[in-house]
Amino acid sequence: MSSSTKEIIPGTTSITSLKEAIVEIVSDSGEGAQKCGQSLGAISAKMGNGVWTVEIIPAEIQPPARSRAGASGIRVRMGQEKVTNMGDQADLVVALNEQVLFGRIDQNAYKGGTHVLIENKWANHASPDIVTAYSEALDKFQSLGYIIHEIPMEEECLKVVSDARKGKNMWVLGLLCNIYDRDMKLAEDQIRSIFRKKNNEIIQNNLDLLHAGYQWAQLNLDLHYCITPKPSSDDMVVMNGNEAISLGVMAAGIDVCSMYPITPATSATHAMAETMQSAGGVIHQAEDELAAIGFAIGASYAGKTAVTITSGPGIALKTEFIGLAIMAEVPLVIIDIQRGGPSTGLPTKVEQGDLLSVLYGTPGDAPKIIIAPATIEECFHYVILARKLAESFRSPVFVLSDANLATGVQPFKRPELKEEWFASPIDQSKWQEGVRPYEWDANTGISERPIPGQKGGVYTLTGLAHDEESHVAYDPSINQRAAENRSRKIAALHETLKPPQVFGDPEGDLLLVGWGSTKGAIEEAVERARAQGASVSSVHLHFLSPLEPGLKEIFQKFKKVMTVEINYSDTVGKPYITEENRRYAQLAWYLRAQTLVDIDCFSNVYGQPMSPYRILKMMEENLKMKLIE
Repeated sequence: MSSSTKEIIPGTTSITSLKEAIVEIVSDSGEGAQKCGQSLGAISAKMGNGVWTVEIIPAEIQPPARSRAGASGIRVRMGQEKVTNMGDQADLVVALNEQVLFGRIDQNAYKGGTHVLIENKWANHASPDIVTAYSEALDKFQSLGYIIHEIPMEEECLKVVSDARKGKNMWVLGLLCNIYDRDMKLAEDQIRSIFRKKNNEIIQNNLDLLHAGYQWAQLNLDLHYCITPKPSSDDMVVMNGNEAISLGVMAAGIDVCSMYPITPATSATHAMAETMQSAGGVIHQAEDELAAIGFAIGASYAGKTAVTITSGPGIALKTEFIGLAIMAEVPLVIIDIQRGGPSTGLPTKVEQGDLLSVLYGTPGDAPKIIIAPATIEECFHYVILARKLAESFRSPVFVLSDANLATGVQPFKRPELKEEWFASPIDQSKWQEGVRPYEWDANTGISERPIPGQKGGVYTLTGLAHDEESHVAYDPSINQRAAENRSRKIAALHETLKPPQVFGDPEGDLLLVGWGSTKGAIEEAVERARAQGASVSSVHLHFLSPLEPGLKEIFQKFKKVMTVEINYSDTVGKPYITEENRRYAQLAWYLRAQTLVDIDCFSNVYGQPMSPYRILKMMEENLKMKLIE
């Protein structure tokens, strides 16, 4: 908890001014901890604070109660300035039982001095085993240097509602609003928004719980902080990455989203379902992943580019249809909200594990366009970009997001809707006589696309190798020529891109290279290292196929280049792992092949977002200097 001054306001409790604070709320699954934290984040963002949230979700839908593995909740990082990542260890945690805390302690989520506000009903539980477990846990927490505050949450909630389990989260929200001096008018509005589809009695009960928690903290806690907000002069919006993607789909003028439910992608279509129909679009929930992409390809072939949204296992199932879209050159937007793999893997945890499978997973030579947003705001804009690229280059375009972006909440400037974002009306003018359906341009490989219904534009779409007329290829030279043109489109796009910006000095001892949601953590770590005198910079890639130009020239100005990724890589020195046989992180592997630069990597698959602390520790080892106080 980064504090600056402590002031005494006459007639009130002392309030400590903070630059930022990291708060966690953890509970058993189904107790509303995530809703509490999402609300705290939204309130703080609307006040003008920087915010980033990370959901803590167990692998099972309903894990055993009071279990370490069943920890469910959320982390909220609030700051005076813009916040771009989850930060390091939490300053304060609210726990609805002691066992879920152990699950977070195992992940190094807390530090000496962390305030633990814990439900105390377990001290008087009917089961002696639970009472003993609670008592032993508190002793353990104190030995770790945590500051314990036992809170009668259930007892206080029962003064307001008959079922504390259905109201404890809003009581805790009130508690936190008092501790961090949050705007209670915004908190009330947030509750009315959350429960807008419920009856007035439910809304009022939750408002009463909010105020009860606030008053209890005011009377019983000596924890009162202020994180001074800096309201923007711009009109701001607050949302998570999946909500931003859903709005991006509509802002792009995409009328059809075809999907099959899969974590962590489904919430994007839930958000879309709220307004898609009123925007003139339709969401089609197919019977499986294959049907979902087949429907989307059919809709795109009919004239307006469609989108399909999924995660890694869905990409695996869609592979054959992806090949069809590439071979037939049908525009399509494919959004992949990455999660831990392989197989079912870690369905609720973050990973950047799909890059190589998306790049190379399709049989044969199947070039495609791949872009990766790094912020919540970019999740919105990159869907619009993807639709334009799909139509301009007559190709599928992948948007690689991940679970960290999907559930992270952050404020950003409200986008001003622009007419050029929308898809053009379907062209039904007469097809130009003599122009073949795959009239590949000799320089770019791009061809104009006939739309069903255009007079004279009739052709047979096929997934077989074909010539310019869309006739099946029997001459050996045809497949070679077609493959060259499909690849040339990617090269043509590469020529339109600019080199990435270097964050820091253009040369030095160490360059970190990232992609996707790791940007905020990497750049914060680089800033902190540079403040300690380290010669370190970073580059963040947004285009992954084609890669942005000038990378080799950038890399050659640094003594060492390392990627920072959330996917697996071998550690040299582990049993049987050598420099010769080690497996690199996915972007590192790709960049080594493309640039022939000796690029190293730092990665892990803990299922957690990358933290600045982990990156700083890695830099300490590589730069041989002290960077962490």
